[in-house]
Amino acid sequence: MGKNQRYPFRALGLMSAITSQLAGSVLIGIFGGRWLDRRFDSEPLFLIIGLLLGLAAGITAMLRTIRQFFAGE
Repeated sequence: MGKNQRYPFRALGLMSAITSQLAGSVLIGIFGGRWLDRRFDSEPLFLIIGLLLGLAAGITAMLRTIRQFFAGE
């Protein structure tokens, strides 16, 4: 087998890990922001902050996962 052999299940695992990390982080940020908005009666403020923080956390986790994936080659 050559060096350029493709591993479809590894790629599928990487894509599912990226998707779940990104979606999970954003959803946690959204629901946490909505909860804080209801608690402090500041309707869109914490929702937007939670969304942005969740997106940043998801992108950071995604980049870390990609680095670990390609470090093994």
